[in-house]
Amino acid sequence: MTYRTAANATFSRRGALAALGALAASLAWAPTAAAAASSSVRIGFQKSSTLIAVLKARGTLEKQLAALGVTPEWHEFSSGLPLLEALNLDNLDFSADVADTVPVFAQAAGAQLVFVAQEAPSPAAQAILVRADSPLKTVADLKGKKVGFAKAAGAHYLLIAALNKAGLAFADIQPAYLTPADGRAAFEKGAIDAWVVWDPFVSAAQRQSGARVLTDGTGLALYQRYYLASAKFAAARPDVLRVLYAELEKAGKWVKQNPAEAAALLAPVWGLDEATVAQANSRRSYAVRPVTPDNLGEQQKIADAFWGGKLLPRKVNATDVTLFRPGA
Repeated sequence: MTYRTAANATFSRRGALAALGALAASLAWAPTAAAAASSSVRIGFQKSSTLIAVLKARGTLEKQLAALGVTPEWHEFSSGLPLLEALNLDNLDFSADVADTVPVFAQAAGAQLVFVAQEAPSPAAQAILVRADSPLKTVADLKGKKVGFAKAAGAHYLLIAALNKAGLAFADIQPAYLTPADGRAAFEKGAIDAWVVWDPFVSAAQRQSGARVLTDGTGLALYQRYYLASAKFAAARPDVLRVLYAELEKAGKWVKQNPAEAAALLAPVWGLDEATVAQANSRRSYAVRPVTPDNLGEQQKIADAFWGGKLLPRKVNATDVTLFRPGA
């Protein structure tokens, strides 16, 4: 057997439709075709999906998957939650890295997904930003202020954790749910007082507009990113998932061992200068590893925080998921 469950799970299709369906309008891509043929793997990714961007730019997956008679198809999304919604609805086969909060929301909604891999913690790769001329100096100063962030993203949990440490509740701020692009525009116009986001957006805001960091995730949020597959695809094509895992692992090592070359490759892909890309990459671990029940502790903390804030439709057991075994 190629994958296993960390605990016996009962998934609710009704819950999935109720919780995920409300987000349908936020999808960045909506296919009209039926499920892809077995000769392709439909991959969803975000701008921050560095390792997928490397593989895509270098043509690595095309070469490795050709031996299996499979061709990758690429579909970009603005953030993680609509990406996993598409995966759950069988509009994708594989999801590039999403922040650790996103699978919690999908799990609460009853999505039948398989955890393929996890990137080791990168707490400094997301932060709470204020403009250079902002009078705000600490997280406590956010009381009563308007804060922009993507709902259910890692930034959402970082904000909750930071507010809690500062003695504030989520109700003490004015939340503004914004995609990274909309968040950047609102931040620069002064429409929000603070912006919580992840790299490369953090580095771009720092270098291009002098944004200041109130706090990053160090000591607050581990920020582990996950790669997932639909349960249907994992059962049908474990061979493809093994190739994806192996190539992601190699790409992660290559980026860390060749920072200048990686920055030169990614700069035109992201539309950023090489120095900004290099700074962003320095904050990510890019250490791809299998997902095990032992390294799901942070997921439980995230689930409990969102449940306590009445942001999940049901309580979540973080180990109640299906895990892929890349070596099987």
